[in-house]
Amino acid sequence: MAQLNPILKTAFKAARKAGDLMLRASNNLSMIKVDSKAFNDFVSEVDRNAEAIIVETLRSAYPHHRIITEEAGVIGSQRAEFEWIVDPLDGTTNYLHGHPQYAVSIALLEKGVLKEALVYAPERNDLYVASRGQGALLNDRRIRVSSRIDLNQCLIGTGFPVVDQSVADTYLAVLKDVIAKTAGARREGAASLDLCALAAGRFDGFFEFNLKPWDIAAGALIVQEAGGIVTDMHGQDDWLQNGNIVAANPKILAQLLPLIRKHLQAA
Repeated sequence: MAQLNPILKTAFKAARKAGDLMLRASNNLSMIKVDSKAFNDFVSEVDRNAEAIIVETLRSAYPHHRIITEEAGVIGSQRAEFEWIVDPLDGTTNYLHGHPQYAVSIALLEKGVLKEALVYAPERNDLYVASRGQGALLNDRRIRVSSRIDLNQCLIGTGFPVVDQSVADTYLAVLKDVIAKTAGARREGAASLDLCALAAGRFDGFFEFNLKPWDIAAGALIVQEAGGIVTDMHGQDDWLQNGNIVAANPKILAQLLPLIRKHLQAA
């Protein structure tokens, strides 16, 4: 694996422990206890146990940091300068169906600014990391977003609005337009890995509605450090707050954003 700074080394220690738990549990998926938080929103005992491992590892190294997790919520002081954002298992539905597209996502903010990011895919033993101003890596290899400049040659990653379906009609209108004007769209079920695929040049763009900070914080910094741009649907910087995200290289983002905004105005 790549040489990591102390913060990312701690994050990877946590992610690898959680990933080992997931791999062991995946040998007998039928025995995993699963609860439903809402329609199409599942949480398993693996999510909770992996989260406990990550939180324990981070807090033992950085006891004064704040941690925000998908399941446990906010841990630590509201006044902390450093804040971890953790998704212990991004792609729970994939995981519970034996589909290997899932990951641990961990990001660190300092005074509200993303500074460090890690996404770890246990099934492939792939480690994506980024530090602000230092570029992005997949394992030991530096990665960059694609250099395509024509939208009609691009492969776009996306995610269906399966939990909150209030934007379903708008989303389907956007998706129909994207499919008609690109080389295709893919929905793989884990936003953190979709963003990493964009950072590595396998996707040329990505968009999704109504995501949570833990879905996108780490992946977004990895995209930015790989040369991509991340915005909300209106081209602004509020994507971490509102969960509506568009990402691509500069040339493709300039073509993708107007296509999306057209349908937002129609809605």
